[in-house]
Amino acid sequence: MSERAHTHRRRPGKRRMAAALTAALGLTGAALATNVMLQPAGAAAAAVPAWPSATGTKAVSKTIAVSGTYDGSLKRFYGSGDLGGDGQDEGQDPIFKLADGATLKNVILGSPAADGVHCSGSCTIQNVWWEDVGEDAASFKGTSTGSVYTVHGGGAKKASDKVFQFNGAGKLVITKFQVADFGKLVRSCGNCSKQYKRDIIVNDVDITAPGKSLVGINTNYGDTAALRSVRIHGDSSKKIKPCIRYTGNNTGAEPKETGSGPDGTYCRYTASDLSYD
Repeated sequence: MSERAHTHRRRPGKRRMAAALTAALGLTGAALATNVMLQPAGAAAAAVPAWPSATGTKAVSKTIAVSGTYDGSLKRFYGSGDLGGDGQDEGQDPIFKLADGATLKNVILGSPAADGVHCSGSCTIQNVWWEDVGEDAASFKGTSTGSVYTVHGGGAKKASDKVFQFNGAGKLVITKFQVADFGKLVRSCGNCSKQYKRDIIVNDVDITAPGKSLVGINTNYGDTAALRSVRIHGDSSKKIKPCIRYTGNNTGAEPKETGSGPDGTYCRYTASDLSYD
């Protein structure tokens, strides 16, 4: 399918889990957006955080618009009615739509999840978990070059294509996230009708095979991707490509892949930034 704006789709001890969750919930969106630091290369690997249990269940038949902060209290939200699809059809609506500056936290997205979460501008997605990604887990659509999209904590499973779709302008920062059984962790849109320069930071994350790639960027628009402290599990043969370079377009044509691996300019990482077990 074409990559348009709506394209495709160990358990720590209880005390340690409680402490980690408390610390995560105490962070503010502003702090997450402005104070995220890259972990040093070769930082010690931590145990993969446990997935939370839902505190309740809520069916969503109409997109929930969020301005300010929406705290889901770790309830499971799933689509029903017009939001009851979980395929890769283009044009699906999201479960949550975040206004510029909004924060969504402590949410579990069940199945079906429609098109997950849309950010209309800068946003913070904190401690949000996708049990079965539908079209995409989240799409970032701000048009300002100063937009910052922050994903802190949480995780996603069963993404047949992309987890995060980066259609807008600005910077996407993903930290302390985990993903398993996926196609791409994040893709800078390869053929949106309006294109931008996009910067991506993936830092202190756990990746569990199977998967195809972590980041896809368009070099002709000046995209960059920095990878730090990425722990890859179950991929001893190193089939998952950390960073793929493309030549993007605004015509809707399939973008051409031009290379992969670190190059110091667009794909910014070294072998020591990745660990395998």
